[in-house]
Amino acid sequence: MSPPGGAPPDRDEAGPDDDRDHADREPDYRFTLANERTFLAWLRTSLSLLAAGVAVVQLVPAFPVPGARGVIGGLLAVLAVVSAAAGVLRWRAVETAIRHARPLPPQRLPWVLGTGLVVLALFGLVLVVLRGEA
Repeated sequence: MSPPGGAPPDRDEAGPDDDRDHADREPDYRFTLANERTFLAWLRTSLSLLAAGVAVVQLVPAFPVPGARGVIGGLLAVLAVVSAAAGVLRWRAVETAIRHARPLPPQRLPWVLGTGLVVLALFGLVLVVLRGEA
C-alpha cells in the first residue's frame, strides 16, 4: 500500500492473489508514457532514415558506380520500414509485459539498425574513395 501522495507500490509488494488480475489493472502511467516516448523515438528514427534515403536518391550527385545512389537510398528506406515496424511490435510487447507484470522482452533492433548503418557507411566510404580516384 502506498502512503498518501506517495509513489505507487512496487510490483514486489503485490500479494499472491494479485497475480491473476494484472491484465485487469491499469499499470503506473509513467511506465506507459515512457514506453510511448520510446515508440515515438523509433518512429522519428524511421522518418529520418526515409528522408535520408530520398535525399540520397534525389540530391546527391552520381557516383562512379552506376546505380549506387539507388542502392543506398533503397537500403535506407528498408531500414526505415524495419525501424517503424519493429517499433510498433516492440511497443506492443513492452505494453503487454508492463500490464502483466512480466520482464521486458529482449531487444534486437539496435543491433539490426547498427549493422545496417555500418554496412551503409562502409559502402559510402568505398564510393567516396572511388570518386576521388576518378
